[in-house]
Amino acid sequence: MKIDSFELYVAKLELKKPFITSLGVINYSDHIFLKVFSEDGEFGWGECSPAYFINGETVETCLAISKKLTDSIIGISCFSHELIQQKLDSIIYGNHSIKSAIDVACYDLASKSKKIPLYKYLGGELKKKIYTDYTVSLNDIDKMVKQARSIVERGFKIIKVKLGDDGKKDIERIRLIRECVGSNIKIRIDANQGWTIEEAIETLKKIYKYEIQYCEAPINREFSYRLNEVKEASPIKIMADESLFTLNDAKMMVHGNHCDMFNLKIGKQGGIYESTKIIEIAEKNNIPMQVGGFIESRIIFTVNCHLGHTSNFIKHFDCDSPLFHKINPIIGGVEYKNDWELILPTANGIGVDIKKDFLKSCSKII
Repeated sequence: MKIDSFELYVAKLELKKPFITSLGVINYSDHIFLKVFSEDGEFGWGECSPAYFINGETVETCLAISKKLTDSIIGISCFSHELIQQKLDSIIYGNHSIKSAIDVACYDLASKSKKIPLYKYLGGELKKKIYTDYTVSLNDIDKMVKQARSIVERGFKIIKVKLGDDGKKDIERIRLIRECVGSNIKIRIDANQGWTIEEAIETLKKIYKYEIQYCEAPINREFSYRLNEVKEASPIKIMADESLFTLNDAKMMVHGNHCDMFNLKIGKQGGIYESTKIIEIAEKNNIPMQVGGFIESRIIFTVNCHLGHTSNFIKHFDCDSPLFHKINPIIGGVEYKNDWELILPTANGIGVDIKKDFLKSCSKII
């Protein structure tokens, strides 16, 4: 089934409240919703939400290159994922956000054409329950403790705490949050590259007693070549995030013994195809993984759940972002049962569509 044409829709989704990390404050998320059509009229959906502070991309940069990228794969079979990736990469280096939207749409189209859900198309099967965490934004200590309490009262069993602006404050944040939520709640942390190497080691050693699952991105990715120093000194497991964009990054993380775990994001990795290659590296080297994202809609987090059913090494799910939005523009997609248990749709493909009234409010680009 050959790729025939594309439509792009640009939108902003307002958040219920500001999302704060050591990298900055987010009040809304930018989105490009991408629709691919086959020559017989079947379609698939993809999406990206460019995070300029992570990957240097914006909606404007995505749109600037989007037509060259989409034109390069017109007439190619939607099942030829490796060729599609090669064509996209031949046009421009990087630009993983818009490439991921194209890649995801092609996978949706391909699996719908086969009349099977995406996880089956990827060789997976439904064999696990999926539970997401919920994130405590970086803030004043008392506000973070209050948010942690509220999250637990909603029924979440896992919280992710944003840290990274000050190691000493971070120790106190974790102490008080653990005291507030009790010992039965799992806590994982994300420094968003905010600590120095020395600060990371000292902070991780001091919060170890508060039973932390793992730490994402303790130091700036510019010092990824020294991440192994943190890993070797830390009693808490280290998860590579911003240090892990490409397949070669994954190989370097393994070769240098830089981390204990991988964090996969469709928009960071450049799509499903590249993610599956990184999953293969993780499986060969017994590296557990988490699937997460930026602040995309349910399209991408439904893809995350499909991916989660393809590998026993995908053990953790950071899929709370759709709960941050004031509105949900998606039809179908993953169900947030009681907010924290994620249930895949039974439909073919990803199992999503977009509300027509919402699309009418978007800027349409053909």
